[in-house]
Amino acid sequence: MNFALRAGGVHLLGTLFAAACVACLVFVLWFPWPFYAVAPGWNLFWLIISVDIVCGPILTGVLWNPLKPRKELILDVGFVILIQAAALVYGLHTVVEARPVWLVFEVDRFRLVTAAEVMVEDLPSAPHSLQKLSWTGPRLIGVRESGSGEETLRSIELSLAGQEPSLRPGWWRSYEDSRSDVQRRMQPLIALHTSRSEQQQAEIDSAVKKTHRTIDQLRYLPLVSRKSLDDWIVLLDQEASIVGYAAVGGFEN
Repeated sequence: MNFALRAGGVHLLGTLFAAACVACLVFVLWFPWPFYAVAPGWNLFWLIISVDIVCGPILTGVLWNPLKPRKELILDVGFVILIQAAALVYGLHTVVEARPVWLVFEVDRFRLVTAAEVMVEDLPSAPHSLQKLSWTGPRLIGVRESGSGEETLRSIELSLAGQEPSLRPGWWRSYEDSRSDVQRRMQPLIALHTSRSEQQQAEIDSAVKKTHRTIDQLRYLPLVSRKSLDDWIVLLDQEASIVGYAAVGGFEN
C-alpha cells in the first residue's frame, strides 16, 4: 500500500505540473481575460483535465506493485500515461476549435468569434492581413457594409441561418476602417450606470477604476458571443479604443 501511495503521489505531482502548464497556455495565450468567461465551448477542457488529474494517479496506485517485474511496471505506467496524453490532446483540440480569434464590431455591438464559427472556406476572400486566424487571443476588426441590394438580401438570408457578417471573412475589414462607426454607435457609460442595480453599478465602478479614467470619459457597447448574449460590455474611450470590460448586460431592458 505504501508503494502504491508513493507511486500515485508522484504521478499526481507530474499530472498537476502538466495540467498547470497547459492551463497557462490556454488562459494566458488563447483565452485571456475576460474571454474565457465569454467564449463558448471550452468547458469540456476542464472536465478532461479533472478526469486526467484524478484517474491517472489512481490507476497508477492500483497497478503499482513492487513484486511485479520492472518491465511490467513500466508497461503499466506507460499505458496509463498514454491514456492521459490522449485525453489531454483531445481536450486541447476542443480548446483550439473554441479559441477566440476575432473581436468584431458589428452594427451596434462587439461579437466574440471563435475558430469553429468562422466560415473557413471563405478565408481567401478576406483582406490579406486577416486570412490567418489568431493563436494569441482575439484580434480587433470590423465588418463592412453591403455593396448592393442583392448582397443585402443575401446577407439577411445568411444571418437568419445563423451566419452573421462577423463570421464571414469576405465581410471583414480593419478596425481602423470601422472606428468612426463605433464612435457613432457607442453610448455614455454613465447612462448605463444610472439605469442598473447597485450590484451592477459596483461592477461598472470596478471596471472603470481599472481604466484610470472617470466614468464621464468612457463609453460602452455590448459584448456578445454564441454563449453570452447580454452579459458583458466593452468600455471605450472617446477615440473608440477598448480600455476595459465589465460583466454587465449592455442592451436596454
